[in-house]
Amino acid sequence: MNELSNESSPYLLQHAQNPVHWKAWSRDSLNKAESLNQLIIISSGYSACHWCHVMEHESFEDQDVAHVMNTHFVNIKVDREERPDVDAVYMKAVQIMTGRGGWPLNVVCLPDGRPVWGASYVPKKEWISYLTQLAEMFKSTPEKLFEYAERLHNGLNSISIIEAPFQQSSFQIDLEALVDTWSRSFDTEFGGYGRAPKFMMPTDHVFLMNYGVLNQDQKVIDHVNLSLTRMAWGGLFDTVGGGFSRYSVDMKWHVPHFEKMLYDNGQLVSLYSDAYKLTKNTIYKNVIEKTLSFIDRELSNADGGFYSALDADSIDDNEKLTEGAYYRWNQPELKAILKDDYALFAEVFNVNDFGYWEDGYFVLIQSEPLDELARRNRITPLELSEKKQAWEKMLFDHRSNRQRPRLDDKCLTSWNAIMLKGFVDAYQALDDQQYLNRALANAAFIKQNLSKNDGGLLHNHKDGKSNINGYLEDYAAVIEAFLSLYRVTFDPSWLTEAKNLADYCFKYFYDEKAGFFSFTSKLDESLISPHFEIEDNVIPASNSAMASNLLTLSTLYNETGYENVVSRMLGHIIPNIDYPSAYSNWLSVFLRLQNSTEIAICGSDAIKAISKLKEFYLPNLTVAGSTTQSNLPFLSDRFSNDSTLYYICKNKSCDLPKNNFDDALTELLKVINR
Repeated sequence: MNELSNESSPYLLQHAQNPVHWKAWSRDSLNKAESLNQLIIISSGYSACHWCHVMEHESFEDQDVAHVMNTHFVNIKVDREERPDVDAVYMKAVQIMTGRGGWPLNVVCLPDGRPVWGASYVPKKEWISYLTQLAEMFKSTPEKLFEYAERLHNGLNSISIIEAPFQQSSFQIDLEALVDTWSRSFDTEFGGYGRAPKFMMPTDHVFLMNYGVLNQDQKVIDHVNLSLTRMAWGGLFDTVGGGFSRYSVDMKWHVPHFEKMLYDNGQLVSLYSDAYKLTKNTIYKNVIEKTLSFIDRELSNADGGFYSALDADSIDDNEKLTEGAYYRWNQPELKAILKDDYALFAEVFNVNDFGYWEDGYFVLIQSEPLDELARRNRITPLELSEKKQAWEKMLFDHRSNRQRPRLDDKCLTSWNAIMLKGFVDAYQALDDQQYLNRALANAAFIKQNLSKNDGGLLHNHKDGKSNINGYLEDYAAVIEAFLSLYRVTFDPSWLTEAKNLADYCFKYFYDEKAGFFSFTSKLDESLISPHFEIEDNVIPASNSAMASNLLTLSTLYNETGYENVVSRMLGHIIPNIDYPSAYSNWLSVFLRLQNSTEIAICGSDAIKAISKLKEFYLPNLTVAGSTTQSNLPFLSDRFSNDSTLYYICKNKSCDLPKNNFDDALTELLKVINR
């Protein structure tokens, strides 16, 4: 056992029995490298990562590899989910060096932590060769490595430090032209983008759906619906047990890398909930219900918290750890389970060339609407739908006897908050009280286990311990989640919690010179380079998420300072957008700033009114309300004992109040689409 046996991270514990003398990331580990004057290997990954497992088995479990690493290097293993700050800085360095990134992330550094070489997965033979050469170079010509490290470090700082001046007039953009250019990369057959591997990119679809509705652009709305439908049909979505895998390796959403991540499923529940409110498409409802059932069954603890992930790999029939073994099917197996229904099942789920994966196995994928399949087989859509549900139950029961994928049972604050919001959004879309109850239970879990005495947040929780200071992503996600709870409950305590956390971020994360929030707190020790998370990815950038939160808080608290910060941030971002997918949440913020709608609901029927309002898709709407007199600035002097009043505002300019819900709703829909 190496030193990782003392850690709680499931990923680090997976490496605890490697012959490599792994250490966890810490100041002591870095100090040891400097005191010994040894190169450092920093290897970053996560528990559900397939290629991380491959490299561990090939190299880190091998005695010859371990001898090279232990002799010449101080070896540090990093769980990228526990230490996203470390991973982000060294990922940027590798991207500068190689033009690409990925996990496992392997970086060789000087004793002071500055990187000199990096790669992702490396086969055993090449790994030994690279390490041997680097060790020899450090011994014979260290000045070459120091010179390269200095140049690389300067390059890393040049892309990490924000110095561009703010110009108020510069953050204008022609959204119509931008979306038109963007649409040329859309896959018109399967949705998403016309490339593989294929990621779901929820933030992109949120912006496109908002934009499409607000600008009455049916082509954009159709693309979103095509994407969501094809994603729901694909092997990417586990139609048997619910939940989405991280991405598909092909163009048709068919064969995934089978790991299931909490952050994907939380965001996708929110996305499908909004899409269901817009379309009332029962496919979307089915996805929401199945995914939340999966979360409750597989990724929930007894205290209201959510676990991080299920592994891509599981034990197959030959007792080998194999990617996708839990989810794949062969024909003899399916015929034995489905009997007389096999032929129809095979047509619905493409047990054919379209659905074939490899080695005689299939990944279930639908490619046609059930209505069309029912018509062709001369049964009613209802009959086929009922058959489909029965088949999925049979396969679920059969699959439950297989060895399950490994669970990463740590709880991360940001990911929990993303899932919390998913439950809130599902509650709004489907009006199911149990979803709101789950959200409230998770909020209590966050407050109980992930809050600090000084008002801040911690990042992680496992086995009763929370020991990593929160990152900006944690604050951004929790603020957004608490704002979503306020929106459906009108409980002012959630609003107060959200504002307090935002103010904490200004105290400990905001960089006045840069005009952005640092990813790490001022209370944390500095890394080799500052990190401002700016670009949106599968998860929105923490700065863009904070900008969205600040717009909401600015409106509700009449805090113009918040909005000025958002404007300054957009002034940096908007003129430099060259690839919209990397800034889609910023574009959503820009859309809100340019085209916002607000409603204040004040009176004894406020809770009843918000309950009716929540089922409608209302983009860029800020909602506040109270059943009593409120001191919230947005609600000030708007309460009446005589009736419930509805104040509808466009870009903070308000009309006279309505006193009838139906009239208010009609007016609200007009104002949003004005």
